[in-house]
Amino acid sequence: MPKADIGDGEIYYEKVGSGPALMLVPGLSGVGVAGWRPQIEAFAPHFTVITHDHRGCGQSTHSRITYSVDQMAADALKLMDALGIKQAHYVGHSTGGAMGQIIAGKHPDRIGRLVLSATWRVADPFFKLQFKVRKRSLLDSGVEAYAEAAALALYPPAYIRDHADQLERERQAGLAAASAPEITASRIDAICAFDGTPHLKSIRAPSLIVVAEDDTVTPRYLSDDLKAHLREAQYEILPRGGHLVPRAEPVAYNAVVLPFLRGE
Repeated sequence: MPKADIGDGEIYYEKVGSGPALMLVPGLSGVGVAGWRPQIEAFAPHFTVITHDHRGCGQSTHSRITYSVDQMAADALKLMDALGIKQAHYVGHSTGGAMGQIIAGKHPDRIGRLVLSATWRVADPFFKLQFKVRKRSLLDSGVEAYAEAAALALYPPAYIRDHADQLERERQAGLAAASAPEITASRIDAICAFDGTPHLKSIRAPSLIVVAEDDTVTPRYLSDDLKAHLREAQYEILPRGGHLVPRAEPVAYNAVVLPFLRGE
């Protein structure tokens, strides 16, 4: 299993394809390959695609620390350093997009093209309330209840109806490798505390904001707000797909993101 030593832990990663480096960075679940399978297949003929598990998640070190989005972004940069990647295109979904705002703002030379996918600038009352409820379900009712509640939020109802068996298999696999509740709770606190405002004004990379109209985790208005603060960014609103639109509507998602990454 490929793991990069980042000093105080190890980051599990996978690399496939050829061409310019492309980081595909997942959301709060923090597990790289599972969240990006349709994109890896579509993008690998054009790029060297790197996915990784966040610290505290999947096969990376499950550190008992106070998590922050700045720390997550620093880990991603350490992974790039360990792999000898001076600059990469970057697609960050949800929490990965928050990380991307920090990296592109503080280290503009490290990012080629930037995709901010179903993400947010600063947590509003709705965002904070939903994650307060999800955190409470985790700590009061356990990992299994948390996973079930998350699935209801992440996917559109019709996708759950049509993919029930697949989602159940994935849920069972996720439970077998789940992070300790206190790690996930700290990561929830981290995303609720995130504020990308100081970083957005320093972003120079060509940028694309993409969101699904029916996203109920990071609703479209949060991407509208991002666009207002990152005026030069391209903005694409997909008609459906929920929060996990890269998985639920991969053809439509890839048709928007891949041409942007290729500079077309």
